Amino acid sequence: MKNKAIRIAAIVLAIYLMLGVAFYFIAGNSLHYTTDSSVRVSCKAALGEFTEGEEIRQSFVCEFDDLQSLTVMVGTMARSNRDEIAVEILDANGAVRFSTTLPTDNMKDNSEYAIVIDPIIENVKGQHFILSLKSLKGTRGNAITFYYGNSVDAGRVDVPVEIEDTEALYLNGTRMTDEDGNACELYLKVGGINRHWFGPAYWYVYGGGALLLALYLLYLVRCHAKGKKNILLDVFRSFKRYSFLIRQLVMRDFKTKYKRSVLGMLWSFLNPLLTMSIQYVVFSTLFKTSIDNFVIYLLSGIVCFNFFNEATNMCLMSIVGNATLINKVYVPKYIYPFSRTLSSTINLLLSLVPLFIMLLITRTWPTEAVLLLPFVLLMLFLLSYGVGLILATLMVFFRDTQFLWGIFSMLLMYLTPVFYPESIIPAQFMTVYKLNPLYHVLRFMRSILIDGVSLEPKAYLYCIVLCTLPFVIGVLVFRKNQDKFVLNI
Repeated sequence: MKNKAIRIAAIVLAIYLMLGVAFYFIAGNSLHYTTDSSVRVSCKAALGEFTEGEEIRQSFVCEFDDLQSLTVMVGTMARSNRDEIAVEILDANGAVRFSTTLPTDNMKDNSEYAIVIDPIIENVKGQHFILSLKSLKGTRGNAITFYYGNSVDAGRVDVPVEIEDTEALYLNGTRMTDEDGNACELYLKVGGINRHWFGPAYWYVYGGGALLLALYLLYLVRCHAKGKKNILLDVFRSFKRYSFLIRQLVMRDFKTKYKRSVLGMLWSFLNPLLTMSIQYVVFSTLFKTSIDNFVIYLLSGIVCFNFFNEATNMCLMSIVGNATLINKVYVPKYIYPFSRTLSSTINLLLSLVPLFIMLLITRTWPTEAVLLLPFVLLMLFLLSYGVGLILATLMVFFRDTQFLWGIFSMLLMYLTPVFYPESIIPAQFMTVYKLNPLYHVLRFMRSILIDGVSLEPKAYLYCIVLCTLPFVIGVLVFRKNQDKFVLNI
C-alpha cells in the first residue's frame, strides 16, 4: 500500500511539472507583458474640416507602463486629401516626448487611424500627456476631420462621461462642447504595454511550488503509512469508495433531465444556440451593439452562466431531494451536491460543441491558448460547487431559499457581462463590479476563444481567489452543519 501511495504521489508531482512547463509556453509573452488599450468616449460628432494652422489639443493619462500608440477616428469626406498632420506628444512639463508627421492621402473615411509611437515611451504609468495635432496643408475641400464625444455607447442609450475642463478637447484654444454646453473629448484610444514581474520570476515560483508540493505529498504518504487522519486523504478515500454511487447518481440526474424528451441530449446543443439566437436578434437589431464578434461573445457568456445557474439550482435540492437515501444509508453528504455539479458539467461539455462550431463558422480560429480552457472550466466548477454547497445547506433549514435564489440568480445575470460590454459600467463602480467571480471567468473564456491569448498573471490570481473563496466557504458551512441535516430534512 505504501508503494502504491508513493506511485500516486510521484504521478501527481510529474503532472504538476509537465503542466507548469506547458503553461509557460502556452501563456507565452502574457507572463512577461500584455498590450492593451483604453478609450473613454464613443464617437458622437465630427469637428469639421481641419485646415492649415488649426490645432487640436487633448490631454490624457497613460494607464500603462509604456506608451505604445494613440488611435484617433478620422473622416475624409469620402475623398483623398493631400494634407499633412503634425503630431506631438508633450508631457506635463511641456517637453516633446514624441513627434511625427502623418500623410492623410492613405486614410480611410470614418475609420480608426493608429499613431505608432516608436520608440515607445517607457515607465510613464499614471503620467499626464497632451496630444497636439496641427494641419500643415489642409484647405477647404482638401482636409480631413476628427471625431469626438462625451458619452459611452451602451446600445440605444448613451452613458455620459464626466469630463473636467483640464481633460476636455480644445480646438484652437477653444473648449469643445455639445449642444447642451457639456465638455467633450477627442475620440482617443490609448495603447500601451504593461510589464509583469511574474515572467522573469516564473521558474523560481514554479520551482518553489514544486518543492512545497513534493514536501506535502511526502507528508501525505507518511500519514497514509501510519494511518493518521488527514482531510485530503479522507476525501480521496471517500470518492474512491463511493465512485460507483457517484456514477449512478450522475447517470440518474442526466437521464431524469431528458426523460420522455423527444430530442433528449440534443437539448444540450440546442438550448444555448436558441438562447443565443434570440438574444442576438434583440441586442444586434432592436438594440445597437458595437461588440466585436458578438456571436462568440454572447454564446460563451450563455454557456458559462447556464452551467452556473443549472449546477447551483441542482445542488440546492441535492440534500432535500435525497432525504430518503440519507436517512437509510450512510454516505458522505457532500457527494450529493458533487454528483449534481458533475451532472451539470456533462451538459457544459456538450454545450461547448456548438460554441466551437460557431467559432469555425465565424472563422475565429482557435490558437494554442485554447489549451488553457480546462483552467477556466475548473474555476467555474469550483465556484458552482462552492455556491451549491452553501445553497444546499440553507435549503435544509430555510425552504424559501429556492425562491430567493431564483430572484438573486436573475439579478446576477444582469450584473454579469453576458450580453453587454463591461465598458458601459461607470468607472467608480468597476471595483465592486469586479468582485463578481463570473466576470473573471467570462473574461478568461473570451480572451482565450476570441482574442486567442492568455490574460496577464494578475488576472489568474483574481480568478483563482474569487472562485475558490466561495468553494472554501461552502465546504466550511456544509461541513459544520451536515450532522444536523437528518433532523431537518
